[in-house]
Amino acid sequence: MKRILLTLLVLPALLQAQQQTLSLIKAYDLATQNYPLIKQRDLVLKTSSINIDNLSKGFLPQFSVSGQATYQSDVTQVNIPFPGISITPPSKDQYKIVADVNQLIYDGGAIREQKNIQQLNNASEQQKIEVELYKLKERINQLFLGVLYLDEQLKQVDLVKEDLNNGIKKTTAQVDNGVAFKSNLNVLKAELLKADQRAIELQSSRKGLIDVLGLFINQSLPENTQLEKPIVASATIVNDIQRPELKFYTAQEKLLNGQYKLIDSRNKPKASVFLQSGYGRPGLNLLKNEFDFFYTTGVRLNWNFGGLYTKKNDKQLIDINKKSIAIQKETFLLNTNTSLQQQQAEVDKLKKLIEKDNEIIDLRIKVKDAAKAQLENSVITANDYLREVNAEDQARQSLITHQVRLLQAQINYQTISGKQ
Repeated sequence: MKRILLTLLVLPALLQAQQQTLSLIKAYDLATQNYPLIKQRDLVLKTSSINIDNLSKGFLPQFSVSGQATYQSDVTQVNIPFPGISITPPSKDQYKIVADVNQLIYDGGAIREQKNIQQLNNASEQQKIEVELYKLKERINQLFLGVLYLDEQLKQVDLVKEDLNNGIKKTTAQVDNGVAFKSNLNVLKAELLKADQRAIELQSSRKGLIDVLGLFINQSLPENTQLEKPIVASATIVNDIQRPELKFYTAQEKLLNGQYKLIDSRNKPKASVFLQSGYGRPGLNLLKNEFDFFYTTGVRLNWNFGGLYTKKNDKQLIDINKKSIAIQKETFLLNTNTSLQQQQAEVDKLKKLIEKDNEIIDLRIKVKDAAKAQLENSVITANDYLREVNAEDQARQSLITHQVRLLQAQINYQTISGKQ
């Protein structure tokens, strides 16, 4: 029974501990899912779907109704006398209401190309959203690495406090035995309080970053949330950039190519069948001066040559836009490759600095251990010991900074290349 109760008490704590870990990839996914811009995807898709649906209705019969009532100053009259025949002239007031039905049967492919343009524009807008969402990773990187840096700083504070407590224990014993001044003990205690203050500042800064990270992923993160340190493969300079910007440039090029075909289709003839039916006075027979029904049906051909005047210039404008996109793409690749080389140089530099940091720390530990023994034997004062503790602390601080900067450079390389 005791084991069961213990399990019931410990299990919730274990489950909570599992929930208090967060990886960088998971932070990316949650931030992307909850970023307000993600809602724009559905809006763009719905807009494109509605426009395509409207274009599809272009081949449905088109109905229109018109009417008019007129009065004219004169009408056509037949004044040639025919024996036994009297031709009544039409009335000067005339009335007509007409229903027109037009069925498009050929449009030169204009509707098909317009639908294709809508689909290409949708792809371009969707990829534009992906470009903006990708920028979100840079902000997540800063928050995530900021927390990891503060975690390492807190670990270092614990090491310093451990050294200070060891010094305090030894100095306390010496003070009790009358072989050391109490001022030496107070120096170490004051430094311990400063370490506590430093820990409070770091914890406060960490909480602030965790809270902001929680806003991005739309989750309330506990203050003790542990972030998993990313494992990044070694960066190597390769011409394999997988950024969403490249897909955006490709989508824009396809959109412009689609406009070529649209220009050609708009300059082709269009054919339709029509039916006009109406009621009025006079009808189609102008010599019959009374209200009557009438209809007209046939085939209508329309070919507007006005677009041919600007066809060449319109295509030149498209060519100019394509060249502009090509320049933007070339500039983007140049800047990206430059940034990758800079990050690679930063990685190489930091690796060398870390090697030196480890060597310095090894030496500083030896010096500090020697100072600890000297303090215990009253050969040096607490200030002398404290100086060596601080020197080791500075060496470790340098190592922490270089390690986090190395991780940041490696993650930046992956992000810049589009592989993160």
